[in-house]
Amino acid sequence: MAEKLLLLGHRGARRYAEENTLPAFDLALDHGAHGFEFDVRRTRDLHTVIVHDPKLHGLVLRRHNLHQIQARCEHLHHAAPPSLEDVLDRYSRSAFLNIEVKVRGIEAIVAQALRRTQPKRYFISSFLPGIVKRLHRLDRNLILGALAQTPWQLRRWKVLPAEYVVPHYRLLNSRLMDALHAAGRKVVTWTVNDPRHMRRAADLGVDGIISDDTKLLVATLG
Repeated sequence: MAEKLLLLGHRGARRYAEENTLPAFDLALDHGAHGFEFDVRRTRDLHTVIVHDPKLHGLVLRRHNLHQIQARCEHLHHAAPPSLEDVLDRYSRSAFLNIEVKVRGIEAIVAQALRRTQPKRYFISSFLPGIVKRLHRLDRNLILGALAQTPWQLRRWKVLPAEYVVPHYRLLNSRLMDALHAAGRKVVTWTVNDPRHMRRAADLGVDGIISDDTKLLVATLG
């Protein structure tokens, strides 16, 4: 098992609270997780919003401005989604932050927000290699991660400027772990919701585990 295993909530404690919200993030920390993963998208007028899917309450985020999105949320009696800046201001000193950038076009905004807040522990990840490369060009001090759900995506870790490799737990094996650690990469795996899979990942030597069930994750490995 990794000496200091990082335990992270997937979109916060999403098994117990609405995902990608401040209450979900707070609850993950209350459960004893070290931090959480969350998703960053953009509005038409280039505001960041913490939302996983391209739509929110029927609105395509990239086609609507922030005011329209907030108005729809208010009409439906839902809280408006937080921004990246909201999350960084609230948690940059208290939590490990895995910032997943879902869409192109906000790399400069993300880099600027990180420079302003300088969180203590974080990495920025994406499934899109162009985003990882652009963030690296904007600021070589940013800590970056490469996400992978398939073997084909996983092979890209060798050519991306990523300190973290973030494979789906089904891709893990001892040979991969040896190769990644030999190359100086850290490995954080997702989304692990079964205690047997949590223990297997830990025994393989991952550096961190992301789970929907932060209470179970901490009870199993904390």
